[in-house]
Amino acid sequence: MAGNSFGQLFRITTFGESHGVAIGVIIDGCPAQLDIDMDFIQSELDKRKPGQSKITTQRKESDTVQILSGVFEGKSTGTPIALLIPNEDQRSKDYGHNIDVYRPSHADYVYDAKYGIRDHRGGGRSSARETAARVAAGAIAKLLLKQQGIEIFAHVTSVGTIDAPNLESNDLSSLLAIREENIVRCADPATAHEMIEFIDSVRKDGDTVGGKISCVIKGCPAGLGEPVFDKLHADLGKAMLSINAVHGFEYGSGFAGSELRGSQHNDIPQPKTADSKVFKTTTNYAGGILGGISNGMDITFKVAFKPVATIMHNQQTINAAGEASEIKGKGRHDPCVVPRAVVIVEAMAALVLADQFLRNKASVV
Repeated sequence: MAGNSFGQLFRITTFGESHGVAIGVIIDGCPAQLDIDMDFIQSELDKRKPGQSKITTQRKESDTVQILSGVFEGKSTGTPIALLIPNEDQRSKDYGHNIDVYRPSHADYVYDAKYGIRDHRGGGRSSARETAARVAAGAIAKLLLKQQGIEIFAHVTSVGTIDAPNLESNDLSSLLAIREENIVRCADPATAHEMIEFIDSVRKDGDTVGGKISCVIKGCPAGLGEPVFDKLHADLGKAMLSINAVHGFEYGSGFAGSELRGSQHNDIPQPKTADSKVFKTTTNYAGGILGGISNGMDITFKVAFKPVATIMHNQQTINAAGEASEIKGKGRHDPCVVPRAVVIVEAMAALVLADQFLRNKASVV
């Protein structure tokens, strides 16, 4: 089905369920001769895998990726790349209580309404487990973008009402090091400590909390994106809103920009100099995108995640017959999804940029 695929030239199709044998992805359109770094792909998956810390689900999955096709002697061959990630720690019995009962704010009811059948074990395809396949594909997209000098960095900038300060740095490697030193993946250590304590207290209450992830893309050349329906920010928005639990996306100044006057919001171009031969503006309210096309400035956006729907409290709901019922969350779930979602945001951004990069090659003779 088309709903399981993403991208046009650099196109991925994911498959598998949360409690099935495996999940995986097929990448079609990856150029030949790309060095495929398996250690890097695995390191990306390790950032998303469950059981990392006290503030993530305790499901234990190694998320060890296998390449089935499309790679020979460490290089892509230009044919479809198939990646497989076996499921190792399914506990389907944890979901026996909701075979005929709909969990509040989950996709249980709508799957029944759409297909007339659903996999109650962790939600099947609606589970965030599916995103591991996206991270694996995104890692290969990152390898392609790295050759072009394009870097992507995301980190947690809020949990509940706790907000990190804005970080201004051109050294993404240093920010990455700081981010990976704490389990919440915030690049501000003081705020990270506060976030961790809060998430842990929410977990002990049997509850959940949402948060936001900020992302910056550096080194993106001007010209990526289509001028009408496939605008770069529209593709990024679609990519981010396809991630489980995402409820909001904004780029550049976002909603705050609506409160400014044009005289305040316009990004004024700077004259080129011998030291600065690329397009630059004094501000970047546009978030690096004008008319749906990248302008060469940093691309910036934020993604908002709702609280995880499964809580360890009794809740009123209905069953498949429409009758009043009660349900209590069981199993292993994240009290806050954003620490593990950082690499998912980066992966989806990489998939958009890789696709738009290849499409842009056909724009001019």
